[in-house]
Amino acid sequence: MTSPTEAATGPILVVENAVKEFPLGSTLAGKASTVVHAVSDVSFSLSRKETFGLVGESGCGKTTLGRLIVGLDTLTSGEIHIEGVEFSRLRGRKLKEMRREVQMMFQDPYASLDPRMRVGNIVREPLAIHRLGSKQEQVAQVKELLHDVGLGEDAMDRLPHEFSGGQRQRIGLARALALRPKLIVADEPVSALDVSIRSHVLNLMNDLQQKYGLTYIVVSHDLSVVRYISDRIGVMYLGKLVEIARSSEIYTSPAHPYTKGLLGAIPIPDPEVERKKSVLPITGEIPSAINPPSGCRFRTRCPYAKDICSAEEPVLREVAPNHVVACHFPLTGEPSRSADEKSATPTS
Repeated sequence: MTSPTEAATGPILVVENAVKEFPLGSTLAGKASTVVHAVSDVSFSLSRKETFGLVGESGCGKTTLGRLIVGLDTLTSGEIHIEGVEFSRLRGRKLKEMRREVQMMFQDPYASLDPRMRVGNIVREPLAIHRLGSKQEQVAQVKELLHDVGLGEDAMDRLPHEFSGGQRQRIGLARALALRPKLIVADEPVSALDVSIRSHVLNLMNDLQQKYGLTYIVVSHDLSVVRYISDRIGVMYLGKLVEIARSSEIYTSPAHPYTKGLLGAIPIPDPEVERKKSVLPITGEIPSAINPPSGCRFRTRCPYAKDICSAEEPVLREVAPNHVVACHFPLTGEPSRSADEKSATPTS
């Protein structure tokens, strides 16, 4: 049992051997005939006030992992601890109380808002559900939250369709902040927005992190966005975490061939540098999550794969301080880009 002191000083989030499988069909005995291995034995921890970027190709399991952390999906096996409490096993009133500590910012800022509710009621709804304060106090808090995200009080009486995409994402952030959570999972928070306003939303998230002492998990396929906002980055492939390191190390010295390939896929705005780019993007199709490859799941697309890669699954091991990778042949000490290419990389 974790003491209050340990909970206040230890990591805010600990994920241990998380597994999520989705059954497809069933046999006559009622058992699933096939399953989708969405998240497979994922473990990591998160410090307070840290921003952790979670990246990977579509279908790698990063959004499912985020949903598991906030309790929108249930684990097949494994454990998730938030503030020292095993969140994944809570039920009833205790689960409702713990939900205040972790909230989610959804990818589509329009689909996640009830089109028939006015913005003031949308943001106030979590406070009403948890019965926090009187109605007057709740309204006052809604006004403060809307001010914090850069919207005026007049937004309270308007409907979601009256706002732009960037403004709707600000409303979603205000709603996520309503219960004063300590951890926010932001699922592709700017992917639906114009490039010209992405940096405004990311800067707002940084400002609110300082004001409220927030911890973020930012799920994204956009490595430029993750680089801009994250302290550490975790790279997922086919349900597995294959590399975790500080943001700067991921971009300058990737240790996993998959990470290196993702970096090679980032377009560079200088045509001359783009043509001379030495790092090639990943080729081939992602294997099926129903029947993933044996051993290393990336081996079918890896240019460095050898016999051991199909026979033995690599485990996360440290290749540098605070830098772990699951690869039999890590690319230690190999920079991902030339100095010219790095300087040309977009930051937002």
